[in-house]
Amino acid sequence: MPVRVVESSTPSQESGQDSHPGRPRPPFCSLLSPGRAFSGTQNVSSLQKDEAWKVNVRIQGVDLDHGYLCGTMEALNVPLADTPVVTFWEGELVDGSNYTFFTGKWEATPEDDIRHWSKFPSFAPLSSQVKSDGGKNMDLSNYPYIFMRWKEQYFVNVGIDCGLTIAGFYYVCFSFSDGSINGFYYDPNSSPFQKLELKCIPGGVAGYTFSSHQLL
Repeated sequence: MPVRVVESSTPSQESGQDSHPGRPRPPFCSLLSPGRAFSGTQNVSSLQKDEAWKVNVRIQGVDLDHGYLCGTMEALNVPLADTPVVTFWEGELVDGSNYTFFTGKWEATPEDDIRHWSKFPSFAPLSSQVKSDGGKNMDLSNYPYIFMRWKEQYFVNVGIDCGLTIAGFYYVCFSFSDGSINGFYYDPNSSPFQKLELKCIPGGVAGYTFSSHQLL
């Protein structure tokens, strides 16, 4: 949720969604399950000043079959807001089946994708293959990281005049080993490479797990 600069233009009609059913899906991880909460910071520094917001994220729903998850993001100590700003986001799991590393929308080109994914050290072993086809033929089911895109859909508790923008999206990497989440925000009209750093926090969980057949 960076400071608003200008609304984005209409995204391209291409999509990062792929259609190759039957491929292995990412393994279930209790640290990336409905109700799990994460806390950390988002660096929103610009040339004018250094600034970081405290951020809380909660996973609300997960559907591994369709490469989908959703949740809420709460940004605290936002200078132009009187209260913490909460947004609802939807995510795409890069699994080579439902979604590839190439976004194909939200104004992101394949070059933008590679530039942002390459910010994650865990992406390095995958880089050469992804550059050729976005990773369409990769089996990531046993990889110790899950790559995702998070797109904020709407503000939950404030209006669109709150001084923030949700025009962009996050490139996200989740680590199975410790449940940490790192991300980089992409919006051509905002400061580049705003880093999101989150750690899983203990506590009760409450959310929904979706499947292809029924709500569990």
